[in-house]
Amino acid sequence: MKIIVPMAGRGSRLRPHSLTVPKPLIPVAGKPIVHRLVADIVGVLNQKIDEIAFILGDPAFFGEDVVRSLEELATELGAKPSIYRQLDPKGTGHAIMCAEASLNGPAVIAYADTLIRANFDLDKEADSVIWTKRVENPSAYGVVNLNDKDEIVELVEKPETFISDQAVIGIYYFKDVAVLKNELQYVLDNNIINGGEYQINDGIKRMMADGKVFKTGTVSEWMDCGNKNVTIETNQRMLGFLEKDGEQLISNSVTLENANIIEPCFIGENVVLKNTTVGPYVSVGDNTIIENSTIKNSLIQKNTKISNANLDNAMVGNHVLFNGNFEAISIGDYSVLE
Repeated sequence: MKIIVPMAGRGSRLRPHSLTVPKPLIPVAGKPIVHRLVADIVGVLNQKIDEIAFILGDPAFFGEDVVRSLEELATELGAKPSIYRQLDPKGTGHAIMCAEASLNGPAVIAYADTLIRANFDLDKEADSVIWTKRVENPSAYGVVNLNDKDEIVELVEKPETFISDQAVIGIYYFKDVAVLKNELQYVLDNNIINGGEYQINDGIKRMMADGKVFKTGTVSEWMDCGNKNVTIETNQRMLGFLEKDGEQLISNSVTLENANIIEPCFIGENVVLKNTTVGPYVSVGDNTIIENSTIKNSLIQKNTKISNANLDNAMVGNHVLFNGNFEAISIGDYSVLE
């Protein structure tokens, strides 16, 4: 089994936090988004992963430190790492084809801007499984249309009339991903474009027209990391799940001086909290100092110093110096506000 992760986008909706760090590598609840996503997929598959292929963008942004981080992730999960580049952003289908050399055998394709919680048996008899989440407002999503055998027969984008309540979340299993590769090659060769780009859905639709059997794998939780507010919400939800799982979230190296932690919180290595209350639902990265502050429902990254703050629904980047009395802030890396 392989996992293929297209992640070449710049994550513009999450700026300023994605200006210096690719969005999939921004930590949520103490771990980069793509690391959590891939590890959770491995847990659902419950089988040996032979290769994890990452499709990155421009090396000037997705540099050697990014490559090293992803190679270490694959190796830790017992898989061979492969790195590909999509230098010209031409859509989801084009991104997958940038990893052409890895497109053979059983594979999961997962776009790295979402987190999941799932526990289901993958239907390995199906030609493909599209992972979905039941939603209350299906007209806001792309959804699947099912026949009386619970097979997917159509993908419908933002339906005006009810089709189903199962939204496509951007994770797919293919019994032989080479079949998708062949169909996407046809899409590229014949310049089949939707929304100005080559889309994975056009390859999938050709597979369906050829009689391939598509089933659903429905996740219990689907958490977005598209912008600042939903990323903070995802951090809250993930902290709650990890606390229930019994995961240790607070480092033993934390220094507390007249400070209080209201769990659940993630507190990284060598964090110093002085005259401060942190939590609930706060993640604080390594080597950060927070003093004379109250912080809740927020994401604070590494090597940052915060003083005299009252923060709620805040997202603060790496190497930030912040001294002030604002609440719902969003401060990118290497910023100074005094």
